[in-house]
Amino acid sequence: MIVVDTNLLVYLYIRSEHSDVVDKAFLKDPHWIAPLLWRSEFRNVLVSCLRNGIVDFEVAIEIAGEAERLMEGGEYSVSSLDVLNLAARSRCSGYDCEFVALARGFNIPLITTDELILADFPDIALRLDAFAS
Repeated sequence: MIVVDTNLLVYLYIRSEHSDVVDKAFLKDPHWIAPLLWRSEFRNVLVSCLRNGIVDFEVAIEIAGEAERLMEGGEYSVSSLDVLNLAARSRCSGYDCEFVALARGFNIPLITTDELILADFPDIALRLDAFAS
């Protein structure tokens, strides 16, 4: 089981230069979890993709449904105290600290491509390509 940030879910469903590595990470460990926040972040990316003509409405709905099915049973609430403590001791956003808090709570790695998370939380954050290889 691993915590994944929203970008990994985006790369899984919307093909990019990171998608092949995300596919390998999924094959290595398909039990992905995330804070509930992932849904809002993911929807925001889908809205951007809609507005930029990357996907049409029907495809966006299909992608959202597939991602929600994948994450079913793997969505968690995190403590505000934990998030605020992490944010106060780092340069990361409160949003990013939700993922860190979840990883710490389960004592499992957070897989990410976010350089700031990787720099500020090297004890729990693991680079996507390092995990996938």
